Amino acid sequence: MCAEAVTGTLYLDDVKVGEVFRSREQSLDTEDVIAFAGRFDPQRFHLDDAAAKDTIFKGLAASGWHTAAITMRLLVESMPLADGLIGAGVEITWPRPTRPGDTLRAETTILDIRPSRSKPDQAMATLETLTYNQNGEIVQRMQSKNVLYRRRG
Repeated sequence: MCAEAVTGTLYLDDVKVGEVFRSREQSLDTEDVIAFAGRFDPQRFHLDDAAAKDTIFKGLAASGWHTAAITMRLLVESMPLADGLIGAGVEITWPRPTRPGDTLRAETTILDIRPSRSKPDQAMATLETLTYNQNGEIVQRMQSKNVLYRRRG
């Protein structure tokens, strides 16, 4: 099952293992890449295209944390969980760089849901979020544990 445009708030009872949530697209340009890096990850391959040509990236690349921040925004919008997306652990890999001019989209699959034994109103969900560029290439793979809540009353 795929959810293209979710309206309202999702609770534990509204989702199931195997469900896929797809986000809108978000583009980034050179100015975005440099501004983010200047504030949060000031390394030459994120700040200066000429200097980046002599690095492993062979050109200007967005910080992985910039890709992660965009992914988080897309995830929050496409999977509006009740009481928010509350993470309890995450593993992130960046198989290829995000570049200025890329247009990103995220696709999140619910891999597992485990009800809490001590808190009957909660469960822990394992999510896999893949972030794609405009060519369908994966630029980020994220697996996270998130708290889900049941409807109250």
